[in-house]
Amino acid sequence: MSSKTTQPETLSQATPNTEYVIKDIQTNDEELTKFLFSLGCYQGEKVTILSVLTENFVISVKDARYGINQELAEAIII
Repeated sequence: MSSKTTQPETLSQATPNTEYVIKDIQTNDEELTKFLFSLGCYQGEKVTILSVLTENFVISVKDARYGINQELAEAIII
């Protein structure tokens, strides 16, 4: 009998202090895509949620820390 854990689909569903690899950025908003790219959030990059406060996420990308909101976290596919 094998137990299968489900992988979160977006960063907003991820477990804090666990490293994930970004698979895609899914949004129709080009400005949002450009902003996330400027933070280093793009396909193949590693990202970790450091903490979650209400709908705000503190993430670590490329040895830097950023605060992002729920909308941004939902656009990051992991």
